[in-house]
Amino acid sequence: MTRKRARVAVVGSLNMDVVVKANRVPKMGETVMGEAVHFIPGGKGANQAVAAAKLGARTVMIGAVGDDPFGQSLLESLQKSGVDLRGVKIVSGVATGIASILLTEKDNSIVVVAGANSRCLPEDVAAGRELLSDADVLLLQLEIPLETVLAAARTAKEMGKKVILNPAPARDLPDELYRLTDVITPNRSELEFLTGRPVEESGLESSMKELLDRGAGCVVTTLGEQGAAFLSPGGGFRRMKGYAVEVVDTTGAGDAFNAALACGLSEGMELPAAVDFAGRTAALAVTRLGAQDGMPQRKEVEDFAKRL
Repeated sequence: MTRKRARVAVVGSLNMDVVVKANRVPKMGETVMGEAVHFIPGGKGANQAVAAAKLGARTVMIGAVGDDPFGQSLLESLQKSGVDLRGVKIVSGVATGIASILLTEKDNSIVVVAGANSRCLPEDVAAGRELLSDADVLLLQLEIPLETVLAAARTAKEMGKKVILNPAPARDLPDELYRLTDVITPNRSELEFLTGRPVEESGLESSMKELLDRGAGCVVTTLGEQGAAFLSPGGGFRRMKGYAVEVVDTTGAGDAFNAALACGLSEGMELPAAVDFAGRTAALAVTRLGAQDGMPQRKEVEDFAKRL
């Protein structure tokens, strides 16, 4: 049986990731020596678009870059991966967004400067309405103005599309956005921010239910090496196992997960199968350096499943 080809639209950020590798995070006021620095195409929106395209989805992106060398590099990376760039505008006289990433053996910490991402506006969504109409699923994050995220979600729902919101970086969200969202995908720390309380293991389900109560269609919480959990009105609460791999770079893990989830749902997978597919994709992504270069091809994910 031929698999339906996923059709995914991404409205979101494009950043140049300035990645510094070090043994550990410096304490306040301390200087530590780094091991290396890399300039790597990134941004949550662009990462998710590249990941979806590599998984075989017909992928279109709406966003903004500056008219500088970083912007050109980002466009080239997207184009190389097969992403439709008709919705990405070049803003004259504005710097491309930057993410400064400190990468240690155990994890990463990130500071984002929006740059041209702040110029991704509701009118760009309106201008890209035809691009969105060709997709089954719209994938959103929070590195662009919130009014643009809302405009994109409203437009998608008007056209009967499924909306996935990756609420990162975490911020307060209006009730309307929850109601427009079919699937919200916080990690543990984002779930804690959104609910305003620590997420104990025994309280994970109740924290996720709070987002359902605000209007989200279902909640998928990523839990790193522990896998993921999901909660939906019809399917209840369920945990999905993680996959043990040798971790090289966790930077793009969440983006790989969200892109794969969007692809799976667009292809018609049921939620448990889509979450498992997303988990396998994210596990492969963290075994490589660089968010976009580390995104796996579809065959690699399928081969990985056969080895389990």
